[in-house]
Amino acid sequence: MERNDNYFMRLALDEAESAAAKGEVPVGALVVASGEVLASGYNESILSSDPTAHAEIVALRKASRLCKNHRLPDCDLYVTLEPCVMCLGAMVQARIRRLIFGAYDPKSGAVESILRFPFERTNHQIEIISGILAEECGKILREFFKVKR
Repeated sequence: MERNDNYFMRLALDEAESAAAKGEVPVGALVVASGEVLASGYNESILSSDPTAHAEIVALRKASRLCKNHRLPDCDLYVTLEPCVMCLGAMVQARIRRLIFGAYDPKSGAVESILRFPFERTNHQIEIISGILAEECGKILREFFKVKR
């Protein structure tokens, strides 16, 4: 099946909208395999009082439970915001095949913004595609924080 990164990023944006509606920072994520969504998630750190409950981690946990495996080597992860180092580390541990993200995160982005995760030094390489629907992904965050300030 042909990959449609824009399609899946729009679904991740729907997850981000769900986060915003609950007062969470609007970031959404999907785990996709063979053109099908296995799991989705959005930021739940505030609601769950869990600093690790980022959208990526939530989606990875759901996908791993569904697959009954901590490794997800045939899976792609879509996320609306450039991941932090914690989430990138989880992706390496899960053996995610591809990371596709939308907006850049100049404050905690660990792929290209404040840090370049040292994939060349890890035992697993992740293909990275950045900037998919970056404007839309950034807009939801800007609007969320505009209201908060």
